[in-house]
Amino acid sequence: MRLPSLTLYVVLDPDLSERSGGLIPTALAAVRGGASILQLRAPAWKKRRFVEAARALKKALAEASALPPTPLIIDDHADVMLAAGADGLHVGQDDLPVEDARRLIGAQRILGLSAGSLEELGSAPAALVDYYGVGAVYSTQTKKDAGDAIGLGGLRQVVEAAHAWGKPCVAIGGIHLENAADVARTGVDGAAVISAVCGRSDPKAAARALLAQFLAGVPRG
Repeated sequence: MRLPSLTLYVVLDPDLSERSGGLIPTALAAVRGGASILQLRAPAWKKRRFVEAARALKKALAEASALPPTPLIIDDHADVMLAAGADGLHVGQDDLPVEDARRLIGAQRILGLSAGSLEELGSAPAALVDYYGVGAVYSTQTKKDAGDAIGLGGLRQVVEAAHAWGKPCVAIGGIHLENAADVARTGVDGAAVISAVCGRSDPKAAARALLAQFLAGVPRG
């Protein structure tokens, strides 16, 4: 599958999404607000529940009128991704090795890898990876395993190295309305958010405002 724009990458948290009306309403609202790619992350769930939710999301995205095609990425679990017919997989440094993940999901599905340093960036063959999730940029309480914050300088360093390999990056970790433009100024391709959209009273408006702030900081020329 062709990699979409990473400009606004919304990570769906099932618990937070309940505050926004539920997982599917939150996902649809996020896309209507400008999210171009979604990830389902549910580390506490058993796999049957994970697969059922992913299938329901795929169905809702396909059936929603006037919505652009929006890939659904599954966090960590290749078997869940395959069972649900999702569009891609995202793995961390301690998850399934990239080589095994690519072999399992095939060449046509999207594969993302988390990287918080140049060392982690080089932990797997770049040819097997479609994009990198870089962070945590700022400290965050939403993702407990995000690691230490690398700041804007660390983000810029990893992004420049990935771009030298021709690979796009999405920043993650503590990104919200007030700092999205600063994140964009590093040259990163997009911002991945959880609580900045999930759990908001109006996730569509939250996504739209966040996207506008990110785009305002994108370097010109």
